Amino acid sequence: MDVLELIDKLDDLIHNAKAVPLTDQVRIDREAIYELLDEMRSTIPEEVKQARWIVKERQEMLAEAKRESERILEEARDQAAREASEKEVVKRAEREASDLLEEARQREREVRLGAEDYADEVLGTLEVNLGKFLAAVQRGRERLQGRDELEAMAPPDADESEDQILREPVEN
Repeated sequence: MDVLELIDKLDDLIHNAKAVPLTDQVRIDREAIYELLDEMRSTIPEEVKQARWIVKERQEMLAEAKRESERILEEARDQAAREASEKEVVKRAEREASDLLEEARQREREVRLGAEDYADEVLGTLEVNLGKFLAAVQRGRERLQGRDELEAMAPPDADESEDQILREPVEN
């Protein structure tokens, strides 16, 4: 399950939580929250691994493009050297080598820019997902802190029903 689905589950859990009477607080099952947080913690490292894999793939693509450009350059130089016997042939070979070199540079540039754009897009998506995850966790913690404050204010007798609590006057 990806982080966004887990964030949605956390949001649903909070949204569908039972309201505490006479407050804007809600009751949330602590175990359910902890389970979702554990799932999120286990999911994030996987997405970070994917981002690292993308960066590694980009580096490999750049290295391959560089090797390819060097190979094309070497082929162009070899071809130029073979045809160097005649002046006109030499000029033609130099033009072709220059064209091949420019083509190789253009190809390397395109591959590098494409890889960088792809990596940036994936890292941007990861950044957004992590932002949403952090916001959901912060909201959950804030709501849990609110619940803890309500429980601290509750009377020590845990067997009282909500009806009995509601009938007692509130002191200001």
